[in-house]
Amino acid sequence: MAASGSGETYKPAFSDKFRTEFEGLLRWRRDVRRFRRDAVKADTLNHLLELADLAPSVGNSQPWRIVAVESAAKRASVVSSFEAENAAAASAYDDEKAAQYRQLKLAGLKEAPVHLAVFSEPNPDQGHGLGRMTMPETLAYSTVSMIHTFWLAARTEGIGVGWVSILDPEKIGEILEVDPKWQFVAYLCVGYPEEEHIDPELERARWQSRSPLDARLFRR
Repeated sequence: MAASGSGETYKPAFSDKFRTEFEGLLRWRRDVRRFRRDAVKADTLNHLLELADLAPSVGNSQPWRIVAVESAAKRASVVSSFEAENAAAASAYDDEKAAQYRQLKLAGLKEAPVHLAVFSEPNPDQGHGLGRMTMPETLAYSTVSMIHTFWLAARTEGIGVGWVSILDPEKIGEILEVDPKWQFVAYLCVGYPEEEHIDPELERARWQSRSPLDARLFRR
């Protein structure tokens, strides 16, 4: 394995303790919705973003475009978009399920100290088109890989991440005044969790439990 940015050979040795802790990280990582309002230090956030930027990407294209949403007015507009889309989503269920849906905590937009909107550049010059001629969607997949890398890195610092998907992509692009060609991928709420759980909130709310891997593993 080559060390990033150098020609030196680098082969890390991972201990049993590290592997156990890494498994614990994967099991403990949660989609956090309940945040304390404590600030995340700028240097901590920057370091996490630098780690996320190490994520793999098709053709080494690094198509992700990250917008730190710091304006109170823009955040308020995002909240309004969420509330409108959330109400529309609730109306798609029957009365009993809609009532259960409305009890779910599906975003931490008003509490999280850090908001990051993540987009994918659909035709970046970087990478020169390598590996994506037949599957251009791999650019967005690469962006999701970066998000997951950021998520795990954040949790090692005790920082939670919540992915808000109940948003209108076109509206978010307009609010944040980004290149209209960028593909909206995720809106991330970031901050210190108000509480810690190893089980998903949707499972605790009896909305949906996790299913066994065998239900999704096929052999040919």
